[in-house]
Amino acid sequence: MNETQVKLIIAPHSFDEEKIKDEVTNNISSIGARHFWNQGYTGKGVVVAILDTGCNYHNLDLKDRIIGGYNFTKDFDGDINRFEDLNGHGTHVAGTIAASLNGYGIVGVAPDVSLLILKVLDYRGSGTVDSLVKAIDYAMNWTGPNNKRVNILSLSLGLSSSKENLHNAIKHAVSKDIAVVVASGNEGDGDLSTDEYSYPAGYEEVIAVGALDNNNEVANFTNTNKEVDIYAPGVDIKSTYLNIDFADLSGTSMAAPHVTGALALLINKYENLTKTRPKESKLFEYLMLHTTKVQIAHSGEAFSILNLSKDVIIKEDFSEQFEDILDKSLLIKCFCEVRKSQAFFTQCLNENSTENESEFLISLIQESASTAEHIKNLCKPFK
Repeated sequence: MNETQVKLIIAPHSFDEEKIKDEVTNNISSIGARHFWNQGYTGKGVVVAILDTGCNYHNLDLKDRIIGGYNFTKDFDGDINRFEDLNGHGTHVAGTIAASLNGYGIVGVAPDVSLLILKVLDYRGSGTVDSLVKAIDYAMNWTGPNNKRVNILSLSLGLSSSKENLHNAIKHAVSKDIAVVVASGNEGDGDLSTDEYSYPAGYEEVIAVGALDNNNEVANFTNTNKEVDIYAPGVDIKSTYLNIDFADLSGTSMAAPHVTGALALLINKYENLTKTRPKESKLFEYLMLHTTKVQIAHSGEAFSILNLSKDVIIKEDFSEQFEDILDKSLLIKCFCEVRKSQAFFTQCLNENSTENESEFLISLIQESASTAEHIKNLCKPFK
């Protein structure tokens, strides 16, 4: 493969379970996405830019999710306004992230997220580093309706060697608090102790995603190395496609969009609770809290599996001085349960409580007095 050529990597409410069961595929169920949906978090208000082969925007599961797009390839004679998918790969990725919960077909991890389709790969699944860099820059500077900005870049693609301009573009995006999710690559040998790299997954700034097989084990084709952060389903993944509405595909390309969708749910929850956009570093921290660590007995190697069903309370950053409190969620839970009786200090603190914990509780009380809606949202998980 020409080392300058970018290629595909392919190998708010409770929901009526009876109504949605036919749309929820095994892979979506296995990562626990419904745990967030049932709290009212479906990715609404979050924008994901998909840098891929485009998207079949006529698909009933996707047409309402697309907020815009741009063609960086020579397909359609280079018409920048035609970002339709002629390959199928980008449409498949889009479905896993965002297929609507509409009684038809499948549902994605974040069924209310908005998609910005950036077509950087042509009908063959090929593109250039230059186009990819331009698309990243476009995503960073894009402004949509209501001044929406891109929150996440999804890249299920790769090349064999590192390129400085690509690395710089990604570092710039991350510095703007845009999370960059990348498929780790499909050159693996089935051995977690050996390293296989593709780029941009090999850059430490990105969130690199490996694939799990149907037994929840690392797929034998997935690249493994110290930069792979998290693993998600990547074998026989059913999602949206071209003329035939759906297709089953395998690869780390199929794993990465699960993590992209998960980040959209986390952002949705964070912004609802704090009314602020999370720092990329904080978002990564929250993502890794929603994983399960799996140890391989015979090798001693361990890997992290996406698990959205874990009960993790997002810690509120009322003040950096409270970062050393071991479990703010317990104080928040107690505060929410007793706030109507005003018995904060007698019931939420004891003789072993620290001064910082006392001050944190005071900050909650002050927040309650000044921003009732914020506290209402903060306490929603404990109702």
